[in-house]
Amino acid sequence: MKKFSIAAAAAVIALPATSQAQGQTSGFYIGAEGGLSWLLNTTVISNTTTSGGSLNAVQVTPQTGWMVGGVIGYDFVGPRVELEAIFRQGSANVSVVGAGNFSDQISQVGVLANVLYDFLPSSPVTPYVGVGAGLGFVTASTVFAYQGIVGVAWNADQNFRVSLDGRYYGTTNPTLNGVSWTNNNFSVMLGVQFKFGESAAAPPPPAPVVAPPSFMVFFDWDRSNLSAQALNTIKQAAGTYKAKGNARITATGHTDTSGTEAYNMALSLRRANAVKDALVREGVPATAIAVVGRGEQGLLVQTGPNVREPQNRRVEIVIQ
Repeated sequence: MKKFSIAAAAAVIALPATSQAQGQTSGFYIGAEGGLSWLLNTTVISNTTTSGGSLNAVQVTPQTGWMVGGVIGYDFVGPRVELEAIFRQGSANVSVVGAGNFSDQISQVGVLANVLYDFLPSSPVTPYVGVGAGLGFVTASTVFAYQGIVGVAWNADQNFRVSLDGRYYGTTNPTLNGVSWTNNNFSVMLGVQFKFGESAAAPPPPAPVVAPPSFMVFFDWDRSNLSAQALNTIKQAAGTYKAKGNARITATGHTDTSGTEAYNMALSLRRANAVKDALVREGVPATAIAVVGRGEQGLLVQTGPNVREPQNRRVEIVIQ
């Protein structure tokens, strides 16, 4: 790894002028991340006196750099904690009063513990904020490092997450040869995370007859589309309706407790309407079908909040 550019500047200061030259359900997760980084301009001041007189000003102007890192953490569904390591590198122009200009590489490593909060953890799109603190390794210095994070994530499913955030990262002043300088960065980070635990969505439970002539169909998490098993149950319900002759059907939609109440109420209605449309395709008159959405009310399996229970994601078909 090449030395941090300011390290080269410090070395220039220390030598005579004649020799100067040159990163839904609770669980553990892991992730990889990378992006662009911008180190803020900094001026290094030294009281070193050389044979040429007083040499005390070094201006460092960084260029756009890159960074890559990884995280391991635990998601509490809302709050998250994680350990993160990031390597940053970029180029910089260094101007030394009395010695001219040269270019060098900026390289540093940060290892931080982060605390983050997802505002809508059960939604597909989740804004979040966070702070972090730990150690920075800059040239020959080990310094205190800190950061602030603001971002948004897309929960592709229960296990995969893609995030994009902006960060301010800084450290206490590194030092080399008695010279210190400021170290502050802005960055944009793209990350991918995999959460362990609940892997693939559990298959829908068998479709038992609740109390003839009543039926139930089940749904995947956050979905209102009908599986082959659900369509077979709806076909049986349509056959029962036709056998009764003159009857009324009520399709009542339900959800589990993950997500907000307003979102779940709308989702339960979408599920009930999907069942109604399938009944109509099986020959049941639309005028004979009433749809009801109950959201999180009427749980088949009693659970706490933010629990993805497959048997609660259902529509009950009652024929009267």
